[in-house]
Amino acid sequence: MERDSGRILQVDIAEELKTSYLDYAMSVIIGRALPDVRDGLKPVHRRILYAMYEMGNTHNKPYKKSARVVGDVIGKYHPHGDAPVYDALVRMAQDFSMRYVLVDGHGNFGSIDGDAPAAMRYTEVRMARIAEEMLEDIEKDTVEFVPNYDGSLLEPVLLPSRIPQLLLNGSSGIAVGMATNIPPHNLKEIVDALVHLIDNPKCKDSELFNLVKGPDFPTGGFIVGRKNIIEAYKTGKGSISIRGRATVEKLKGEREAIVITEIPYQVNKAKMLERIAELVKEEKLTGISDIRDESDRDGLRVVIELKKGTDSKVLLNQLFKHTQLQINYGIILLALINNQPKVMSLREMLQHFIDFRKEVVYRRTKFDLKKAEEKAHVLEGLKVAVEAIDEIISLIKASKSPQEAKEKLIKRFQLSEIQAQAILDMKLQKLTRLEREKIIEEYNQTLELIKELKKILGDEREILKIIKKELLEIKERYGDERRTEIIEEEEHFSIEDLIQEEEMVVTISHQGYIKRNPLSLYRAQGRGGKGKIGMAVKTEDVAEDVFIASTHDYILFFTNRGKVYWLKVHEIPQAGRATKGKPIINLISIEEGERVTAHLPVKDFEEKKNVFMVTKNGIVKKVELSAFSNPRKTGIIAITFEGRDELVDVALTDEKSKVVLFTAKGMTITFKEEEVRKMGRTAKGIRGIKLKEGDYVVGLTKVMPGTEVLAVSEMGFGKRTKPEDFRVQSRGGKGIKGMKITEKTGNVVKVISVKEEDEIIIMTTLGKVLRLKVKEIPVQRRSTQGVRLIKLSGNEKVCGVAKVEEE
Repeated sequence: MERDSGRILQVDIAEELKTSYLDYAMSVIIGRALPDVRDGLKPVHRRILYAMYEMGNTHNKPYKKSARVVGDVIGKYHPHGDAPVYDALVRMAQDFSMRYVLVDGHGNFGSIDGDAPAAMRYTEVRMARIAEEMLEDIEKDTVEFVPNYDGSLLEPVLLPSRIPQLLLNGSSGIAVGMATNIPPHNLKEIVDALVHLIDNPKCKDSELFNLVKGPDFPTGGFIVGRKNIIEAYKTGKGSISIRGRATVEKLKGEREAIVITEIPYQVNKAKMLERIAELVKEEKLTGISDIRDESDRDGLRVVIELKKGTDSKVLLNQLFKHTQLQINYGIILLALINNQPKVMSLREMLQHFIDFRKEVVYRRTKFDLKKAEEKAHVLEGLKVAVEAIDEIISLIKASKSPQEAKEKLIKRFQLSEIQAQAILDMKLQKLTRLEREKIIEEYNQTLELIKELKKILGDEREILKIIKKELLEIKERYGDERRTEIIEEEEHFSIEDLIQEEEMVVTISHQGYIKRNPLSLYRAQGRGGKGKIGMAVKTEDVAEDVFIASTHDYILFFTNRGKVYWLKVHEIPQAGRATKGKPIINLISIEEGERVTAHLPVKDFEEKKNVFMVTKNGIVKKVELSAFSNPRKTGIIAITFEGRDELVDVALTDEKSKVVLFTAKGMTITFKEEEVRKMGRTAKGIRGIKLKEGDYVVGLTKVMPGTEVLAVSEMGFGKRTKPEDFRVQSRGGKGIKGMKITEKTGNVVKVISVKEEDEIIIMTTLGKVLRLKVKEIPVQRRSTQGVRLIKLSGNEKVCGVAKVEEE
């Protein structure tokens, strides 16, 4: 330590780490991960193209081995491994990665399935024609050159690109503390925007956005919505949704298939199909019978065959939602300006390219002017020579040496050394009359060229004219049609778009468990059967109610306390027939002691319908359906009670209905709906029927032409009765006998209107379900007790009845 004390530096480790990390970060930002806004390239891509240009590996020359190109790049300019250089070279040749490929590849360069390319010793490359536009005029001092990593060669800081490469092919990269993700665009649109900006420097952003519709991906597909595109173009940051292209094709036997022909940019097709297969296996995607990849050299084609009866639109929406058939693409328009990273708007990027081209054209013109002036200087000397050719020949013949001849020429004709040397180097054929005229003509043309070049250098408008002309030539030569379509209005998937519309049997237990099952699970049985298990219930619990609704319906749940809650049918958990379901309290915020006593499936709250309610004590009330159109998690009041009353049943009516109320003891009253005026939600209602001691209302139904009134008792008896048997009375009376009640039948539990072609579902307290055709239930008079509909055991009773309407 003593010996080396003069070589040891005392440093603050925190400061050293800070400095070293910042140096590393800047090295990554500038020298590796981010493109330059001017030529749109990262160092590795720039070095690859320059190395190929130096090798003469152009589009009209034979292919060269990729290993040869990679060797030149890492040997001369890029002091990194060969693998990242070859990866960059490969990507520049992939037509599914680059909107306009810069390298023409020969061999296996990978696939959209994520297959690796062949090793670089097997593949061959040459520059694509459009890439040569990026190196045009590089020898005319248009860009700066700097020493390479070992100082033995010079390499360009930029390429004098004629094409707006950054926006055409985009770029993505992760630096330190920042990242860029610039999407590819259509050449025609970008050139149109550049030309418009040259002609109208103060144009509005909206004018540019009308020309540049949005990104244009090599893999096609759709961009959903323009609003997010415009936001990204304005601020430099945003997110857009990209969707694959899929169509529905008809197959034999009324079956359909979804055919995918385009997928979102940078999505691995094989992994996407694996994910679809996983979702099918997990039963998150149902209705798929087969998945086939029929892609070939003519294009991408994936066929997803559907099972019979599957809704193709719903399944397609599920694919968009749960797979990479639709993705979000984050846009970050970040690039280097004078070696400083900056997030830019689309307008700024376009303007930076125009400014860069102005500099390139100015430097090129300056270079051409210098060469033209040098040429004019020589031609001026030759012109002097041809005009005094005899004297000059004599002077040269009389000279002892070339040096003496040069000195005499300079002195005699006031020439420069360069001019004198050009005269001495002139071939004898130039002395012919035709050649002498050609020298004078060339001299005059060169003077015209000098005049033209000076005019360009002295007027920025002339430079802009040249830029515009070259851009339009590029557009004419390489422009093609847009591949990615833009859906103008952004579509938001509602959950219903992902769920197939299907009739469901919803069951509720006395202790508040709820579930749903497809109606198709229950096949029709004969009258008097035992039914099958429809709901598992605890020993101390009993099944209480059953109803049928579509997965897309709202269910209005009315409770015994007169409140109403909302739920979508698809939000009710689907469970097997032998399971109890989920506590309803977990789905809707009912209070302790509150229980659901009635429910109403509703598709559209805008319908001109009324909600007709009846309480246990016979109070009725009518409220417009639209009064319930604003769901609240905590529910809202539907009816206010007096005393210990409860809400027992509700129905949708249309102002013209006849309403039938039924009591537990078989009494019934029928009156016109118009006898009950519309009320506000919090009103108390009016009397519908006078009840005898110990009797209470169990339900209501509306009578319509062509229907019968079906009453079912707790011991499983039921009957149909013609509506004309229930004469219309005034509201508030005692009513008439609607069903004969005995110990054998038990009290009435449910009343509904049915047609002969309908079916019904009967639910028992032990969770058994029987599906029955209505035509098997006989039509009987009011005062009869009906026939046995379902066999019960022990203390089992009927608790619910629901109608299955004919489709």
